[in-house]
Amino acid sequence: MILIWAGILCCLVGLIMLIYGRVALRSNIWRLKAHPENPEFAILIPARFESSVIENLFLSLRTQTVKVEAKNVYVIVETLADPTVKLAKKYGHKVIVREETKGRERKGYALDEAIKQILECRRYDLYFIFDADNILAPDYLERMLESYVAGFEIVTGYRSIKNSQPNAIATSSVLMFSLLNSLSNHTRTKCRANVVFSGTGCFVDGRLIDKWQGWPFHSLTEDYELSLYATWKQLATFYNERAVFYDEQPVTMSQSFLQRVRWIRGYFDARKIYLPKMREKLQKVHKNHVKSEKNDLQAENCTNVLIQQYSENGYLGSIKRELIGVTSLIWLVFGVFLLIFGFCGRMFYVQGWWINFMWIMGVLLMVYLVLMCLTIVLLKKEEKFDLPKVTRIKAVFYNPIFLLTFIPCALKAILAKDVEWTKINHGEEK
Repeated sequence: MILIWAGILCCLVGLIMLIYGRVALRSNIWRLKAHPENPEFAILIPARFESSVIENLFLSLRTQTVKVEAKNVYVIVETLADPTVKLAKKYGHKVIVREETKGRERKGYALDEAIKQILECRRYDLYFIFDADNILAPDYLERMLESYVAGFEIVTGYRSIKNSQPNAIATSSVLMFSLLNSLSNHTRTKCRANVVFSGTGCFVDGRLIDKWQGWPFHSLTEDYELSLYATWKQLATFYNERAVFYDEQPVTMSQSFLQRVRWIRGYFDARKIYLPKMREKLQKVHKNHVKSEKNDLQAENCTNVLIQQYSENGYLGSIKRELIGVTSLIWLVFGVFLLIFGFCGRMFYVQGWWINFMWIMGVLLMVYLVLMCLTIVLLKKEEKFDLPKVTRIKAVFYNPIFLLTFIPCALKAILAKDVEWTKINHGEEK
């Protein structure tokens, strides 16, 4: 009985956290900055031995509704012996060869070196970042530039699946991003809150790059690190659903498993860095706000400065939400497991072993069916996924299993002593 009540308590805590996070987001106010209507932009493509896929990205850049200057496309490689270099020169793009690679294989280090070299020669109004295996919809840049002109500082587009013949694993992988966008970024955008970046397919305001003088995000998940930084620094971020780009997904379970282990470990590593800074920011804003109220009648000039400083923090709701992170989901999952074990324990005292076995299987089947329904909803909602009917049917049955494998992924990410960055091979369509 104790386990049952503990499970109910955990579920309640998780639900309260979810509701609190949603309410907190509603306090956000967009703080947009003026941007030029015809910005000069650079395109950065980290591409270590990606000759099998990068040409499709080059071709999609040529077919954009916005003209792309070939000289403003920078392909980042580690050696001139890379076949990618020949392809980049064929399309008139510039090649940046990295100088320091030992122990710095991650994408963040590649971007850092490239940006530093570019800033020695010139600056841009904004920088787009793509993976070599990406393909852009013809109006991708046009849609993204609309967000830039509107005043946003960091914007991500809508990630769809690129694989020519996606299997159940690849489909489940892209559905995971769909789940992130549908349940998180879509809601955050509606609430004028900071969004969560995943992968590339985004742009960064050139004024931020000028300030950083490089790319300061070097963790296992530099995209999530960027998300936390933007929230901490109260930057205006946006999720543009109309700007579609296509990304290749892993086609084997081993690749997907390693990828998700890295993401989960990177998630917790990045939060260790930025959560204390966010708490400190909230405390500082609160103290300034209280001080301004106390001094309202005694020091009008000082009070005005403090109130102005307080009002400039338009995304404090995002900080409050980010401090929760996935803790609410962990509480809910833990609560469900406690309920299952609690009911199983009671059943073992009053029923035979085969009744208990059937009861446990029934509970697991119920969880599976709930996740299956979620998969069907996602597939129906995401019309941008041009998937064969057979693939959709396979995904309905396999995606629940895929989602459940996040549990062993999380356990390995937490318990493993070292989680290293590993290259995911691209080019399944070849």
